[in-house]
Amino acid sequence: MGTREITPKEMDERISRYSKLQPLKIQQEAQAPLEVLDMIYSRELLPVIGLEEGESALTDAPPIRGAAGMTMTLARCPSGTGPGLHSHQDTYETFTVLSGKFEFVWGDSGEHSVLLDTFDTISVPPRCCRAFKNISKEDGLLQVLITGGVHDMNDINFHPDIGRAVSQGSPEFKTQLDKRGMQFTAVPE
Repeated sequence: MGTREITPKEMDERISRYSKLQPLKIQQEAQAPLEVLDMIYSRELLPVIGLEEGESALTDAPPIRGAAGMTMTLARCPSGTGPGLHSHQDTYETFTVLSGKFEFVWGDSGEHSVLLDTFDTISVPPRCCRAFKNISKEDGLLQVLITGGVHDMNDINFHPDIGRAVSQGSPEFKTQLDKRGMQFTAVPE
């Protein structure tokens, strides 16, 4: 099998510059208190690699599109923050700590936990509830890889407690999430 010639211009379309990354539009446009947004998202989700055009609403405007079904996002979390308990229905979510120290919890009620330091990695399989929080004093940064399916609103399902907390903190934001297809029913079958 032969090789493939890639021009410098074509390769430039496959390069992501950290300094040019932009947070997801859904985060930029959200009208909710920061503590409510932090229950759903890392403070900043910076798409690096997205699926092919139009395949996922969760990686809008990534600098790189198409990497055999994988998405990569950088997740910035200030000290004490990280999204609440949720599961992915069809995808694996693999995290590598790039800076900071994170506590990851998993299980239907988050009953198990592990601490991860810089360059430690955890890969969570589909339908396993998980949450994470930056427990260091400085901002933490995670590399997040999603593989094995289409990463969209239909793939993510939050624990009902997160839905109730979001509703209490910002009923309008909860309504927006519901309209976008976000689910809050992650419980055992």
